[in-house]
Amino acid sequence: MLLACVPLMAHAQDDLVKKLESNKSDSAKKKYVFKDILNVERTSVKNQASSGTCWSYSTTSFLESEMIRMGKKPVDLAEIFTARCVYMDKADAYVKLHGGLSWGDGGECHDVINMYAKYGIVPQSVYTGLHYGTTKNKFGEMQAMLKGMLDAVVSNPNKKLTPKWKEAFQKVLDTYLGEVPETFTWEGKQYTPKTFANEVVGINPKDYVEITSVTDKPYYKKTLFLLPDNWSFDKVYNVKFNDITRSIDYALHHGYTVAWAADVSEKYFSWKNGVAFVPEKEWEDMEESEQKDLFNGPKPERKITAEIRQEGLDDYTTTDDHGMHIVGLAKDQEGNEYYIVKNSWGEKNDYKGYIYVSKNYVRYKTTAFLLHKDALPQDIQEKMHLD
Repeated sequence: MLLACVPLMAHAQDDLVKKLESNKSDSAKKKYVFKDILNVERTSVKNQASSGTCWSYSTTSFLESEMIRMGKKPVDLAEIFTARCVYMDKADAYVKLHGGLSWGDGGECHDVINMYAKYGIVPQSVYTGLHYGTTKNKFGEMQAMLKGMLDAVVSNPNKKLTPKWKEAFQKVLDTYLGEVPETFTWEGKQYTPKTFANEVVGINPKDYVEITSVTDKPYYKKTLFLLPDNWSFDKVYNVKFNDITRSIDYALHHGYTVAWAADVSEKYFSWKNGVAFVPEKEWEDMEESEQKDLFNGPKPERKITAEIRQEGLDDYTTTDDHGMHIVGLAKDQEGNEYYIVKNSWGEKNDYKGYIYVSKNYVRYKTTAFLLHKDALPQDIQEKMHLD
């Protein structure tokens, strides 16, 4: 299965936003009239800033919504605690593979679940990751330092490695992000990251499934998720094309949200305007007047099929760019349905951090999504043999 080979999810937010600056309209918000159909409860919009940690922000937001769904008081959870855990485990894999692994900030939705199960989680107030003199994430220098260190370890002239490289790597993370506390106090009670996960957050990591849709692997079985940011080589379930939106719809209508990974590098994804859809023509085939008018109200969409989706995954026109959080459904003035998507780029767009994404776009440009197993339609659960 070939999905994408451009590790754009590892890029910092700033780089990705710059790619999307030309696809916007000053009139879009006046020309679109969205009516929300349903909204599932979620926490406030955050800002990943200059870090490629969208996967952690989106899936952590998903966990916060899971707490609400379970009747718990949501906690602002620490995205960078999870990212730091990933960097340690990824570094170990990088060295064991002699550098044959994509390195960077990037990750996948399952990384948050996996790190939660292995290391636990902490509140944002306990671990901000802002230990290097800024008020927002700024990972460029740190990642350059980490990559240089790992490459030096891999090319070690002494041939035989000592166990000290891991200690040195951890010290760099401590310097930039801060040391991880063994214990901490939260609302008058002492916890470790693992006891906080078990006693306060309270999810069961085994209850969550990650899903993709490709035509060249068996349906409703697990298959290797071949993306550069899948450094842990996790397998995900493969479903039929129409099951993508059918599953997401079922989840939302039953009070669940969805962690969503997708390609957002297309010109018809407008962060500024908070709208994404699939126009009938590709950007480069449009006249200049059509490009300028692209987000001035609803437009007809291209028909997407399983074959077209697969072609995009195979020829690199669908890339693994970004992770977000699907939290609701809406309609435009012509009755077209969109998902309400919470982003992690702050609130500086037309919808204060949210994007209305057409179902057609989701069918076409999703790389994977993650949700609670009970959020799937019963027939899909049965085909997957989920307990």
